[in-house]
Amino acid sequence: MKLLQNLSILYIITVMKTLTKRQTEIFNYIKEEIENNGYPPTRSEISKTFGFKSPNAAEDHLKALKRKGVLDLAAGTSRGITLSNQTSGIPVVGLVSAGGPILAEENIEKTIPNNPGILSHGVDFYLKVKGDSMIDVGIFENDLIAINKNMPVKTGTIVVARINDEVTVKTLSKMSESKVILKPENSSYSDIEVNPKEDDLVFEGTCVGLLRDFS
Repeated sequence: MKLLQNLSILYIITVMKTLTKRQTEIFNYIKEEIENNGYPPTRSEISKTFGFKSPNAAEDHLKALKRKGVLDLAAGTSRGITLSNQTSGIPVVGLVSAGGPILAEENIEKTIPNNPGILSHGVDFYLKVKGDSMIDVGIFENDLIAINKNMPVKTGTIVVARINDEVTVKTLSKMSESKVILKPENSSYSDIEVNPKEDDLVFEGTCVGLLRDFS
């Protein structure tokens, strides 16, 4: 079994706790309130917006967001909530609609706060892995692979390719004007051969990292 230590295949692997759906909703609400009003909501306002029975429930969510590094909380003030300096969100793409842009709104499941110190390469979006075709390089179902859209596509790297409206994650094994070979990292699957002159082939990006959600 190949290991993720092979940096020519995957530059870095990172394990982090991502936000739950409710935490994402609260984080986005706070962010919007700050952008629209210039100040954050109070615990009571958060409780009212999300139907919590008391501000204590809101406080529990805020503390969880602080532990995950996306908020800072100041004691002794009702509006003592600030966004940490790492909280610009990176979209997580789930199932991709056929024919549509990969970052279309309907494809985005949630966002993950950006932490520039984690990955040395820029991350434009995360793609949620479906299936087991890449397990021999340690990429499993429901992992989130970090994708850079602007890196030059090279053989030997893991890429996100759209072939006739179908999106797949594979290792780029060969690339020429007449033939592209996309290799699964699982012996149970066969290579995918594409003729760029006949098939609609678009590289959506290169894999630069991986997140595994233990939350």
